[in-house]
Amino acid sequence: MGALISSLAVASDAHADLVPTDDRGLIAGDALIKAYDGPLPGYFARPYGIGPYPIVLVCEESYGMTDHIKDVCRRLAKSGYAAVTVEIYGRFVELVKLQEKSAFIENIIPRTADGQMLSDLDAAVAYAGQHGGDLSRIAVTGFGRGGRNTWIYNAVNPRLRAAVAWYGPVGGVTSPLQPYTPLDVAGRLNAPLLGLYAGDDPSIAVADVQLAVTLARSSGRSAELVIYPDAPHSFFADDHPSYRPDAANDAWLRMIDWFRRNGV
Repeated sequence: MGALISSLAVASDAHADLVPTDDRGLIAGDALIKAYDGPLPGYFARPYGIGPYPIVLVCEESYGMTDHIKDVCRRLAKSGYAAVTVEIYGRFVELVKLQEKSAFIENIIPRTADGQMLSDLDAAVAYAGQHGGDLSRIAVTGFGRGGRNTWIYNAVNPRLRAAVAWYGPVGGVTSPLQPYTPLDVAGRLNAPLLGLYAGDDPSIAVADVQLAVTLARSSGRSAELVIYPDAPHSFFADDHPSYRPDAANDAWLRMIDWFRRNGV
């Protein structure tokens, strides 16, 4: 699986009683993902066995490859998937050392070109395919900024069979490095997309997400939206005060069902 490497993720306040998903019955651990310009930190988990297993690409949060994202990979592996994530911000070691969430949002994310991000996600999928994953059955999911990247990646990868975006922004400011928003590409989705969004989220207007889904459907794409009315942004992140177990558990089951209904 490659040498062990330290996560570049910003530390967050975890619940004292949080029990991480264990790796019993899994092949799981840190990995080196071969990007176009060198290795990037990653994480990979799959069931212990021959496989091949359907691949789920997990797009990290807005401040990096957290322990929570690694836990998501193990949880997916427990459900029979080869789950992989890659630290797309791994080139900015000098800024990551600031250890502030605001450093990612203000300094790192705007400097990460979408073209580079998409290439890194392709590299992560290739890694999974080389380690027991089935390249004919690929899904993508992501949280927050990773939810936004899920929309974008779905619009460029024709091999995808399913996508699930968790509370990812669909609008926002564009730039030469990031020329499109999910609203811009909603009509070009390759795979059926399920959006899992929070009703009590001041950073993402429900009307904007509804518009993105409408644009996808009007172009003949398959898209569904579930809104959890009382849930805040990051309701699935069980290492944050925003965690809402009822909404999180329901959304997880919907995601797994979405994958399986679409052949992943």
